[in-house]
Amino acid sequence: MRLIIMGPPGAGKGTQARFIAEHFGIPAISTGDIFRANVSQGTPLGVEAKKYMDAGEYVPDEVTNLMVRNRIDEDDAVSGFLLDGYPRTLAQVEELDGMINFTGHRLDAVVVLTVDQDEIVQRLLQRAEVEGRADDTEDVVRRRQEVYLEQTSPLIEVYKSRDLVHEVDGMGEVDEVTARIFAALDVVPQS
Repeated sequence: MRLIIMGPPGAGKGTQARFIAEHFGIPAISTGDIFRANVSQGTPLGVEAKKYMDAGEYVPDEVTNLMVRNRIDEDDAVSGFLLDGYPRTLAQVEELDGMINFTGHRLDAVVVLTVDQDEIVQRLLQRAEVEGRADDTEDVVRRRQEVYLEQTSPLIEVYKSRDLVHEVDGMGEVDEVTARIFAALDVVPQS
């Protein structure tokens, strides 16, 4: 099973990714984790990415694409994977298509967690308070939501046109959301 999980910050993607990956016996691959691993290991790509990350800039597609390609080429991803945080641009969609097509497989589904924006803002503000994230103000959190919508709407439309999108209500208890995701994915034929 080759999947992508999408949703705004605070939608619970990371939590749900772990359950989905375990259920299908595939790795949950987060671009944040890939960046951190490459930086901590001092790989050439990690050194390059760190320059941008330290400056607070977006890591260029070329670097991100190579890191993702290297990660999905690892042995544990041969039978599938779940991507969280990638793709983020239309160019990355095209790159991912090439990566998957090269292996003779296809993308099976895109899970999009839908959430109430006001409720998710409150969720993130509570998390910021608990974790002591002083920079996560309501304005910052709302701006992240806007950026997500601006950047991912075109990607979701591309995947909708391919009949891959499964929108899942991301509100409620964790196990309820997990059950909804599995119900949506039960109808997906695996490549």
